[in-house]
Amino acid sequence: MTAESPTFDLLRSATRSAVHFESRDIYLPDDPDWRDWREGRRFHPAERWRSWFDLMKETTGRGVTVRRARVVSEPISEYIGFEYDVTADHNIAAGEQVRWLSRRDAFDLLVPAVDYWVFDESTVVLNNFDGVGNWVGEERHDDAALAVYLGSAFDAVWNRATAHEDYRPARVTG
Repeated sequence: MTAESPTFDLLRSATRSAVHFESRDIYLPDDPDWRDWREGRRFHPAERWRSWFDLMKETTGRGVTVRRARVVSEPISEYIGFEYDVTADHNIAAGEQVRWLSRRDAFDLLVPAVDYWVFDESTVVLNNFDGVGNWVGEERHDDAALAVYLGSAFDAVWNRATAHEDYRPARVTG
């Protein structure tokens, strides 16, 4: 995703809400930030990802509620461990609300098989990835009915999920 993507534009123009549903156990396997983290080179996400951080601060500063729900396998993958470890200094520090839900606790929820954003209950952006987690693009849909459907699925996950500050993921050991 780039600063010119539909997601960035829609965050800039959102007036009420933006929700982001994530359900993969790995994203962007060649991401240099992920590699740095995995190799023990820690960094401050708000500095490393300044454009995203600034956009979130500006968006939430306008009063837009930004929520992110992550459905994850447990024990969590190493990549999800990376996301978990940077969430407080990245997403939450920028104003997002983040919750986590184990797949085993989501077994009876009807959730889409794709990551997505819903903006102001009217516009959807689907995030498409290949089988190993490489981002392959976005699809924008200006479809209020789809937005309501995906918003309802998001809310079902959100209502069952645990806030980041209270979530303690099971990690792979040894």
